[in-house]
Amino acid sequence: MNIDDELLAAAKLRAVSTHQTIGSVMEEALRRLLFDTDAEKTQGVALPDFRYEGGLRPGVDLYDKDAMAELLGETVR
Repeated sequence: MNIDDELLAAAKLRAVSTHQTIGSVMEEALRRLLFDTDAEKTQGVALPDFRYEGGLRPGVDLYDKDAMAELLGETVR
């Protein structure tokens, strides 16, 4: 079996960092590829774009819990 040098290097790093053999790392990767049904479900799924171009209203301080509660109409204890 021939393995791309970059892929093999990444597998070696993974093996060292997880205290496994390269063979174990390769077996785990193949097992996930071949038998992981959750991976098949998520492949090709388009995720929504949640980017927001706006920002905070002027004067809003996310670190001032009392001011945030007041802005949200909540009672401050």
